[in-house]
Amino acid sequence: MNSRNSRARNASATPPGSRVVNLGLIQQAASASPAENLARTLAAAEKAAATGAQIICTQELFTSYYFCQNEDHKWFQLAERIPGPSTAAFQKLAKRRGVVVIASLFEKRAEGLYHNTAVIIDADGSLLGIYRKMHIPDDPLYYEKFYFTPGDLGFRSWKTRFGTVGVLICWDQWYPEAARLTAMSGAEILFYPTAIGWHPSEKAEYGAHQHLAWETIQRSHAVANGCYVAAVNRIGLEQPNGGDGIQFWGQSFVSGTSGQLLAKASSDQEETLIVPVDLAKVDVTRTHWPFLRDRRIDAYGDLTRRFID
Repeated sequence: MNSRNSRARNASATPPGSRVVNLGLIQQAASASPAENLARTLAAAEKAAATGAQIICTQELFTSYYFCQNEDHKWFQLAERIPGPSTAAFQKLAKRRGVVVIASLFEKRAEGLYHNTAVIIDADGSLLGIYRKMHIPDDPLYYEKFYFTPGDLGFRSWKTRFGTVGVLICWDQWYPEAARLTAMSGAEILFYPTAIGWHPSEKAEYGAHQHLAWETIQRSHAVANGCYVAAVNRIGLEQPNGGDGIQFWGQSFVSGTSGQLLAKASSDQEETLIVPVDLAKVDVTRTHWPFLRDRRIDAYGDLTRRFID
């Protein structure tokens, strides 16, 4: 029997040699104080580690309000060097607790050169590397091109003590090319630190469709690549510049290797999801749904073009 249903059943079966790892997703509301945000996130990471989390991920730009709602040079004061104080604090925690940490920071690379960056810290406290956000949006209340230079490190993954992780950031999550290339580099889990929400004036008309699209595209990356996806969003209404602001929709989640929802947070509560995932299922899923095997790499050259006229 070689039906799609039998493939799905086989891919979801418990594989031999299971490798269960506990993910910790920290969903929080931000305050105006970077020091307070850092302290609260460190405390949440400590609690997650004590509860059994082995790979812990923050939301995007967790040390501050989402400041990209307007273009104002004052917000560049929030940026920090990497490695720097926040990196060092998480390295200390990772080493003491024996956990992997993915933390999203506003990086000052040099004078006049800034990135939206995630640090990847192994369970011995070593800084394995950084990922710089590649896709930079410029939309109402998301004026990121004013602040962030596009990433120049490409799409890659890191072998940590507990598994091979890939990191992409927020707007990256809409691009199947980014997910594919990161998975092709060996990622068993795709982490997406995120800051996304509703324009309050649009929520009634468009809110449900916007959220559904956001969740669906990321679960689709799990299906297409046979890997886990972990999206970590923030909550709360943020109005750092006045106006209506953005109502962040939370609902952080983990998707299984066939796109199924394994866990999902609320839309308005601070919480840390602790989610066990079996990394052995990555190989099982990719074997029974061999999308990587059947790719026609000889026919995809036009993907490097902006548009086909």
